[in-house]
Amino acid sequence: MKQKIAHITLVVDNYDDAIRFYTEKLHFTLVEDTPLGDGKRWVLIAPPGSEGSCLLLAEAVGEEQKSRVGNQTGGRVFLFLYTDDFERDFRNLLNKGVKIVRQPLEQPYGIVAVFEDLYGNMWDLIQPARQ
Repeated sequence: MKQKIAHITLVVDNYDDAIRFYTEKLHFTLVEDTPLGDGKRWVLIAPPGSEGSCLLLAEAVGEEQKSRVGNQTGGRVFLFLYTDDFERDFRNLLNKGVKIVRQPLEQPYGIVAVFEDLYGNMWDLIQPARQ
């Protein structure tokens, strides 16, 4: 048996604002943006060079979904962005005005910093330790 996680849903306030943040500030690729009718869209984004899963941006509808925007994990780090060049990507976050929650720190698994996306979801930026 072979399986993989294809997409992870990220609930957002607005498709276009989210697309702008991820493509302009994090340099993600807009993989797909397909209208589905009634204002819904199938929007997939992925980090540059990624061959794995994509984020599916889902615009919040109704109060329950809107209450989850920016807090899908109850205040914990939500997503983990691996990089092959920590200094380049951390410098980019600073230059683009992305909020840094925790400064870079060497850990046994690599160097890591925590940043927030435009909604307040926390991300780890990680360059794994060489094995």
